[in-house]
Amino acid sequence: MPPLNILHIFRSPVGGLFRHVIDLSREQVARGHSVGLIADSSTGGARADDVFAELAPKLALGVTRLPMQRNPYPGDIGTLVRIMRHISKSDADVLHGHGAKGGAFARLALTKKRAVRAYTPHGGSLLFSNDTLAGKFYLLTERMLMLSTDLFLFESIYSSQIYHRKVGNPGKRMCIVHNGVSRAEFEPVAIQPDATDLLFIGELRPVKGIDVLIDAIASLHRDGRPVTATLVGDGPDRGALRAQAERLGLGQAVRFMPAMPARKAQALGRVMVVPSRAESLPYVVLEAAAAGKILITSRVGGIPEIYGPLTDRLVWPLDAPTLAGAIMNTLDNPQQASDLAQSLRKRVAEGFSLENMVEGVLTAYQAALSSKLNSH
Repeated sequence: MPPLNILHIFRSPVGGLFRHVIDLSREQVARGHSVGLIADSSTGGARADDVFAELAPKLALGVTRLPMQRNPYPGDIGTLVRIMRHISKSDADVLHGHGAKGGAFARLALTKKRAVRAYTPHGGSLLFSNDTLAGKFYLLTERMLMLSTDLFLFESIYSSQIYHRKVGNPGKRMCIVHNGVSRAEFEPVAIQPDATDLLFIGELRPVKGIDVLIDAIASLHRDGRPVTATLVGDGPDRGALRAQAERLGLGQAVRFMPAMPARKAQALGRVMVVPSRAESLPYVVLEAAAAGKILITSRVGGIPEIYGPLTDRLVWPLDAPTLAGAIMNTLDNPQQASDLAQSLRKRVAEGFSLENMVEGVLTAYQAALSSKLNSH
């Protein structure tokens, strides 16, 4: 494959989307491509600043931080103009938009060069439905942007199906490339002496179902099972979740910790719980599975694609009593839980590698570029 100029455009440098972009960028550079990042300047905090500072010297097309708000606002026009200037200077072959905002900027930008417009939703607009005014707006926008999209890269079969149902059929422009984890992540993590029974890692927002987990813990306490938990992450629901824990008498049983690297966080609890209401193909599950972490996970989104034949071990979302039962069963049967963790670890090693993810994305870029050249 000849070297490409690749620009990744996304909004907030947090969570799985950020990890995906950073992993792709590092590996694309390692394979001889020139890469640049365009991201929001007001989110991500010190952790994002550190990641950008470490990676910037390796990026031939640089790191550009611009103001981007989650929802549409008048300032988007100015941001789009600045993005177009940067694209022009970079002579980009591929504009890869991630998430709703990044995807919109990548596909709305006017350029002299016929760059491939690639789009990975990462949930984004697909979390909305036509039942609300906001949902109608976002999904209508997605339908309009379909026309200027050369390549749809979905990280799960589930996401592709949701897009097809809510937006439309991308046809041959669609490619499914599962997220992947590196070999280093298969090293086991040593548990800290003060580790709690349970662990949650992620953004503190409604879609993650942390309120359901807290209700389940309260239920266990009422039944005489005083389990403890560590919740690692930041987000808009932090205050509400703290208040919920205090109201249910869990002030000493549930501790809140700030966002930190995944492997550092994994050492803070013995059983990891992912009680999400919705997901695509979450890195937090892949990371924990790779490390051999015992997992209790919701049956949502693309998570069954990770579990495969082990899917019957997943827990239905929004059901605190069932989640409480799964927690109790896991804590009472450690060998069974450990065996499941090792089976899942093996499955992730075989089917969700970083190498496969990067090669899949680059191959899709090349096919889209060839198609674009042949059509003109």
